[in-house]
Amino acid sequence: MAEPLGRHPGWPARLGPLRVPAGVVEVRGPRLWDGSAWSQIRRRDQRHLENWEPSVPGTWADRNAGLAWPGQWSALRALARRGMALPFVITVDGRLAGQITVGNVIRGSLCSAWVGYWVASHAVGGGVATAAVALVVDHCFASAGLHRIEATVRPENAASLRVLAKLGFREEGLFRRYLDVAGDWRDHLVFALTTEDIPNGLVAGLIARGSATSP
Repeated sequence: MAEPLGRHPGWPARLGPLRVPAGVVEVRGPRLWDGSAWSQIRRRDQRHLENWEPSVPGTWADRNAGLAWPGQWSALRALARRGMALPFVITVDGRLAGQITVGNVIRGSLCSAWVGYWVASHAVGGGVATAAVALVVDHCFASAGLHRIEATVRPENAASLRVLAKLGFREEGLFRRYLDVAGDWRDHLVFALTTEDIPNGLVAGLIARGSATSP
């Protein structure tokens, strides 16, 4: 299921495969040559994605151009090598279909991180995000040695809320004006899982319910 670990626990890794209605889902580390596919999806899916992502300077086209990818790739790898993040891309049938990142990794007595993800519009509703989050959370609780994973979602983001509900994330509260998204400070619901919540893992639960199979 996973490649040999690098300098820090849990990264790099290759997770899956899991078969869902949309196809065969795998999760792997980002590569420099992902830039063209990443840019094509991101620029095409501006209306699908921009209302849920943090506000940053520059135009959407500039931030998601092919030339923007090498800098993002390098920054993600640097964070991973310092043990601060676990960055991945999501593929469906071998083609890039999104990203999933575990960030703000804190060790010691907390052993916590957050997970964030996006999936291309053509893959929404086919179980892709659910499978990717399940693979990554199981990996975080096993190989990466974390104890708690959080996810924050705008209350209006029905698709992302469905993903977390399917996986059994526990709603823990509302963060008022938590994050600058789409040009304003937005409320976010906070969800979490700890290792005690899923002793058998999320992937095993998806397979048991018939939502996914292992090819």
